[in-house]
Formats: sequence, structure tokens, C-alpha cells
Amino acid sequence: MVVASGALFAVNGTVSKLVLRAGIDAPHLATLRATGAFAVLLALMLATRPRRLRLTLREVPLLAGYGLCGFLLVPLLYFVAIRQLPVGIALLFEYTAPVMVALWARFGQRRPVRRRLWLGLALSLAGLATVAEIWGDLRLDPVGIAAGLGAAALLAAYYVLGSRGVAGRDATSLTCLAFGFAAAGGALVAPWWTFPFDRLPEVWPLVCYVVVLGSVVPYLLVSAALARLPATSTGIVGMVEPVFAGAFAWLVLGEVLDPAQLAGGVLVLAGVVLAETARVR
Repeated sequence: MVVASGALFAVNGTVSKLVLRAGIDAPHLATLRATGAFAVLLALMLATRPRRLRLTLREVPLLAGYGLCGFLLVPLLYFVAIRQLPVGIALLFEYTAPVMVALWARFGQRRPVRRRLWLGLALSLAGLATVAEIWGDLRLDPVGIAAGLGAAALLAAYYVLGSRGVAGRDATSLTCLAFGFAAAGGALVAPWWTFPFDRLPEVWPLVCYVVVLGSVVPYLLVSAALARLPATSTGIVGMVEPVFAGAFAWLVLGEVLDPAQLAGGVLVLAGVVLAETARVR
């Protein structure tokens, strides 16, 4: 299930880039994605478990933060990153989030961590520097790099908030309500009356993929997998996503990475594995 979700997420990167090229900007695409996913999940919950949609005022701040960070702002910055960078490289920057979570556990929560965290951090930083090829003229767009790292920081916050959210809710209702808050926040960032509806006829199949197979289905697969695998194992197996994404972008978009960037990608993924396994539970 984790591998399948990684493949679907990976294809979503290329599909989203095609939608962006068609003239729908990142804020509108992020809002459309959140709203569509919320509508699908809401219909599913109303048909199967409507009582689980009840929420209390105490839950609102957590759900709002979880939804805005993970389901609106992370995709928004990711869409900005893939518009400026190759899809595989944008995902590598975003995938440093587990390293940030481990650092938060060490310094924010003062939890013990294994020494491999520091090696993982060093490998990830060296890998990112290699991917960006900083030894010469910076070949990657600075805005894309900033967006990728911003997405990573918000993804780390999403992981931290999500670990609190699942303590009191099932994964499906949590995801549904979080998408609802993301949809509401997106409507403020990119109001619907400014949406370029004239662009939809030429990209509606791609938009349907982004909503259903690029959002709803993979999130449900990950939620189901978490009931069968430890979170660390899920995170490590999920690293097939940037590998699949780079391969698919190469086949469809012709985004070729040079040998140094491929080596940097391997360093980043190795660093993430070390960070994922560094936290002491």
C-alpha cells in the first residue's frame, strides 16, 4: 500500500506540473485540490460513518493547523517548487522533512536520539548541496529551492500535528476534516471568483487525477498502511516516491538529472533513512 501510494503521489507531481503549464497557478491548484479531496472524502464519510465527522471546539485549532499546513501550504509550496525545478529535485528538498522532525524531537521536545541523526543530517545537507551543484554557478532556481525547503518545514509540522491528531480520531475523518479547513483557507488565499475556469476544459482529466488518484486514494492507502506498519517503516518505504517521481518526470517531461544530481539524491535519501531511525521511542 505504501509503494502504491508513493507511485500515485509520484505521478501526481508530473500531472500537477502539466496543469500548472496550462495556466492554472499554484494557489488555485492547491485550493482546487483541497476542495475536491474534501468533497470526495465528505461524501464517503456521510455514506459510511457520518457520526465520526462530529468535532468539538477543542479540536478546531489542531485540525485547522494540521489542514492548513499539510493539505494547503505544503502542496502550494510544492507546486511553486515543481514549476521552478525538476519534479524529482523538488521532492528531494521536500523530503528533508523527516530530518527536521528528528531535530524537533531532540531540541524542541528534548527527547533522546541516536547518534546516527547527525550523520543523517550531514548526508542530507551534502546531498542537497550536490543536487543544487553549489560549487559553481547555482544552476537551480532560488525561488524553487526556497519553496522546496519551506514545504519541508511545513511537512515536518504536519507530521508533528498529525501524530497528535490520530490520538483522538480515526485517520479518515481526520483527513476529511483537515481537507475541509484547507479548502476554507484556500478560498481565502485564492478566491473562487478569480479562478481561471476557462482553462479547465483542456485539463479536467488531469485535475481529476490530482484530486482522486493524486490525493484521496494515496492518503487513504497510507492511513491503512499505518495500521499494519510502524510509522518509521512507512516513512522509509515511502521514499520510493522521489525515485518514481524522477523517473516519471524523465519519461514524460524530459527532465534529465546529471550524475552529480543523482548521487546527491542518493545521499539525501540515505540521510533521511538515518534520521527516520534515529528517534528513540
